[in-house]
Amino acid sequence: MHIELAITGGHYLMGTDAPESMGFKVNFGNNVYINLEPDTKAETKKLFDTLSAGGVVTIELQDMFWGAYYGSCTDKYGVQWIFNCEGQ
Repeated sequence: MHIELAITGGHYLMGTDAPESMGFKVNFGNNVYINLEPDTKAETKKLFDTLSAGGVVTIELQDMFWGAYYGSCTDKYGVQWIFNCEGQ
C-alpha cells in the first residue's frame, strides 16, 4: 500500500510500506527512494539507463499490471530510484 500527498508545483510526496513478509529489510539508508514519473516510455528508458549505469538494477523496466511502465535501480552512489511511466 502507499500514500501520496500533493505538494507544490504538481509534485507529490509519496510513502509506502515495506513488510518483511515481502522480502524487505528496512535499515537506515535503504529506506528512501526517489520516484520519477516521466511522460513517455522513451524518456523513462533514457533516465533509467543513465541512472542505473554503474549501479544495480533491482527491477527491469517492464509493463506492469496496473498499466505503468515501471522499474527500479540503485545508482552508483547508492541512491535508490523508482520509475513509473503511465504515458506512451
